[in-house]
Amino acid sequence: MADGAQGPHAGDDPHGDEPLVTAGTPLDDAGAALVLVHGRGATARSVVDLGERLAGDRDVAILAPAAAGNIWYPNSFLAPVADNEPGRTSGLRAVDAAVDRATDAEIDRDRVLVAGFSQGACLASEFVARDPGRYGGLAVFSGGLIGEAVEVDDYLATGDRGSGAGDDATGPLASTPAFVGCSDVDPHIPEERVHETTAVLEALGADVDERIYEGMGHGINEEEVAAVAELVGDLA
Repeated sequence: MADGAQGPHAGDDPHGDEPLVTAGTPLDDAGAALVLVHGRGATARSVVDLGERLAGDRDVAILAPAAAGNIWYPNSFLAPVADNEPGRTSGLRAVDAAVDRATDAEIDRDRVLVAGFSQGACLASEFVARDPGRYGGLAVFSGGLIGEAVEVDDYLATGDRGSGAGDDATGPLASTPAFVGCSDVDPHIPEERVHETTAVLEALGADVDERIYEGMGHGINEEEVAAVAELVGDLA
């Protein structure tokens, strides 16, 4: 994906000048990286708290991109894609830039786990599906792929754009471990879209652990944190 545009709040790249918040182990000393994408109305600094829980005392760098005005895109992730531009594309660029910061520090992509909550989970899943390769992992906390409809063939058609090292035997995501967790009654994320997201990730070759929690609402529970922390533990 292209680098963010320059200039304050560029019209086609509203998040391009926002800071990348870093925490955890310094990149030069880290053996793995977590790229964490915050939700609507939250901040990059607030999602770092989640990153610290996932990383524990391991040598993991935490990288959290920030959205202008704390909103990645204006409408529901279920709206037509055009209705959420340019925020959606700008947000994907911000995630891409964070992953690039890790790989520039010689942390291979297969040791980078991309995660997010709510709007951030939608961006995280969309980024990995649109730019496939062997990642260290993907964690989708209460989110799903973006758009009015999700078609597996659409993502398979763009799989050859990935910058990671895919494996023809397993698909473009090359057995990337993915955690997808959500409530069955989430007011923002229909359960059907969660299943559709899992189907796309599996079609791309991810090893998906999907968990639906009865009556949880919109949030993250301790079981989800423990499951993703285990994925992080496999990296560092």
